Amino acid sequence: MATLIFDIETAAFPLDAFDDVQREFLFREAEKLPAGEAREARRAELARQLSLYPLTAQVVCVAMLNADTRRGQVLHLADDFAEDAGGGPVKFTPLAEEAELLGEFWDTARKYDHVVTFNGRGFDVPFLYLRSAILDVPVTRKDWLGYRFATEPHCDLAEQFTFYNVSGRDGAARRFNLDFYCKVFGLPSPKAAGVTGLDVVDLLAAGRHREIAEYCLRDVQATLELHRLWRERLAGIK
Repeated sequence: MATLIFDIETAAFPLDAFDDVQREFLFREAEKLPAGEAREARRAELARQLSLYPLTAQVVCVAMLNADTRRGQVLHLADDFAEDAGGGPVKFTPLAEEAELLGEFWDTARKYDHVVTFNGRGFDVPFLYLRSAILDVPVTRKDWLGYRFATEPHCDLAEQFTFYNVSGRDGAARRFNLDFYCKVFGLPSPKAAGVTGLDVVDLLAAGRHREIAEYCLRDVQATLELHRLWRERLAGIK
């Protein structure tokens, strides 16, 4: 049965997209601090975190690979809508609107029996569900959160490599990021090209959409290899 591996990139909306009441809510923690460097630092931190929430950010890219064929597609927002004519195993598809991107993603997702992510249960899937609900985009797979202690239909590798957080925050199986797991297990790191998720907002503002898409694809390729390793060495441990 077919397995889909995917990852998303998100970017916060500009602050002027929110009204005064919303902005007050978003930065309330910072305003409790005395005026000065500490307050400004906290405001900057809160602003960066806005990319993490589906009520303050949008999906700007989704990269997908078929785990068996390693063929796939990267859907990404862009100003230039000419499709990739490279003819390689992965097709890059620029789109004008987030709703269109989500619709294309769910149309692909419905064709797969299984899905693999890294931290998808905690981030990617609920983000996609909520953004789709906000934009009234039909969700074709509503079972990806399901029963947490299962790898079907959704195998979240962040949960598998922590054995479902068995050690808590500081124990032997504490959670590391994808980059760290890749380096420790000798896999190519998606961060090797110098781009991280923290760069997405700036890259989007600069119109460097293809760089976002290529970074997202590297994350999926790394997840695919980590999933292969997990199946060979750790799958079935209870």
